[in-house]
Amino acid sequence: MSALPSSLSNAVASGLLLESAKSNILALLAGTTSDVAVKAVAELVAAGAWEELNDRFFKTLAFGTGGLRGRTIGRIVTQAEQGLGGPNDRPEHPCVGTATMNFYNLSRAVRGLLAYAGQCVGEGRKPVLVFACDTRHFSRDFAGFCAKVCSELGCDAYLFKGPRSTPQLSFAIRELRADAGVVLTASHNPPHDNGFKAYFNDGAQIVDEHAAGIIREVNAIVSEHYDALPLEQRGEIHLLGAEMDARYVARLKTLLLRPSLLEGASTKVVFTNLHGTGGHINVPMLRGFGFEVLTVPEQDVQDGRFPTVESPNPENAPALKMAIELAEQSGAGIVVGTDPDADRMGVAVRDAGGNMVLLTGNQIGSLMAWYRLKTCFDLGWLTQANRSRAVLVKTFVTTELQRAIADGFGVSLVDTLTGFKYIAGKLRKYEEAIPADKKGDYRSLSEEQTRLLRLEYSRFFVFGGEESYGYLGSDFVRDKDANGATLIFAEVAAYAISVGKSVPELLDDIYAEFGYYQEIGKSLVMEGADGAAKILALAASYAEHPPVTVDGSAVIRVRDFAKQDLYDQEGDPVPKEKMLIVDLEDGRAFAVRPSGTEPKIKFYLFGKTAPGGDLTESKAQVGTALVRLWSWIEADAAKR
Repeated sequence: MSALPSSLSNAVASGLLLESAKSNILALLAGTTSDVAVKAVAELVAAGAWEELNDRFFKTLAFGTGGLRGRTIGRIVTQAEQGLGGPNDRPEHPCVGTATMNFYNLSRAVRGLLAYAGQCVGEGRKPVLVFACDTRHFSRDFAGFCAKVCSELGCDAYLFKGPRSTPQLSFAIRELRADAGVVLTASHNPPHDNGFKAYFNDGAQIVDEHAAGIIREVNAIVSEHYDALPLEQRGEIHLLGAEMDARYVARLKTLLLRPSLLEGASTKVVFTNLHGTGGHINVPMLRGFGFEVLTVPEQDVQDGRFPTVESPNPENAPALKMAIELAEQSGAGIVVGTDPDADRMGVAVRDAGGNMVLLTGNQIGSLMAWYRLKTCFDLGWLTQANRSRAVLVKTFVTTELQRAIADGFGVSLVDTLTGFKYIAGKLRKYEEAIPADKKGDYRSLSEEQTRLLRLEYSRFFVFGGEESYGYLGSDFVRDKDANGATLIFAEVAAYAISVGKSVPELLDDIYAEFGYYQEIGKSLVMEGADGAAKILALAASYAEHPPVTVDGSAVIRVRDFAKQDLYDQEGDPVPKEKMLIVDLEDGRAFAVRPSGTEPKIKFYLFGKTAPGGDLTESKAQVGTALVRLWSWIEADAAKR
């Protein structure tokens, strides 16, 4: 290894290796205790795999909208990493690198999180953390490792016995009054990825204020080595299983506004968890309400390869292909699919003609928002007198149909940045606004009790969500929850049946009342170190040179979230983020945003018509206009 520094320097001088990659390689080698890491780097250097080394070492992982996330299996798998191999054809060891998910980065991340949490709890006790994992490669190993580190450093840890959903981790943090928690997942990313999704004591993902403090602690740790405390000073590892599942399910059932709609439900549902965690809660819960639930046997298998789909993401139509085929064979009326960590949910439903129709995340969220608002008024929970206290929360890039719905009911709507941590931030604000002497131990209160308190002293969160298939119907979980969303959507479907309509017909009724809205999501994928630089350059070009006209329509407003001081509907400042929204004179709009968790730059396209016109014509008109808009954006992006 003595020749390694000179080999790296020569590669930098030749333009083959980034200077940042060289620095990070040397830092890892100086701080690792793993022979595998040393051997893997040596193999890649000897093979002249400079592009692979750049991709693995061009940066150190930083907290984004989902914590840490990166490859845990490299494009090139070294012999040292392959070792004896692991389950489901994975290597024995995770991908070596400072920009990848492995035990080196995990050790530093969990110790940094512990150190920061310790500062927040103050003197007198050690922080308590909760850990969960999904079904991805190395997830279970990573979660067990994190709990072990906590214990060996004197802190108690709670560890789920098997794979569980991300929202259940959020729930458990709040239920156990823990100080922080982590779920080891990369959500819907490709099989080669994994992540360290960190949560703080309110059960919400780490916000920027805490992330900065955690990163400072992580950066101060230069080695994965640590000294374990003597046995008598170590913390305990408590295993979580069926009892915590039952507490979670009991709370989920309170999401139903009219439980009688589901009593004795005989609707046939096809459910797929896409090789992930969603079936653990959803299948028995739906069957408990009387639904006949069929599952896709091939996709019931918890397998980090996600072998039956190209992408385990219910946003993508092919992911639900097998479930829809089963629905056609069985005559089921609803298909529900969740991603590996069950925080996102997609659905397909039968229309009036008996055809299966895939709904978008914007359509699913709008149906649920409309139904929950309508039913809250029908039940008398919301009235003319208190409706100013009710609120919907969505992201800026989620459909404006939800604003029209909120306006129609006379309630507020608040926009946030992308990332459910910002919606959770609003929930924290609403909870904290309740006087301490009134709320007592807020987390032990029933949904009815918290609703009455929020309506009197704060804001009653009716529903929140984002276009990327994430939804939330209460505040006892502080992240998007596909388990809760499955139950909420089941009630919407049951309501549609009760009034003699299909779900698409119900959606058309909403369009007829509030106007037709359509959205298209597109992405340009650019992987690796080179791709990251291209994404940043393309995003910067829109800020530096925003368009003046787009597809023949004048630009009437540009919101640059990175540079302008912007405020939401409650007067709170919007944090700075690399995102631009362009509004056009003809009513169309588009947003540009580099993803915080994936190697892509995202484009969100919006179109609409006013209520009252012919709905068939409106759909055709808006659809054509958005296709033209994307063609213009693609051509413009290529020039940039």
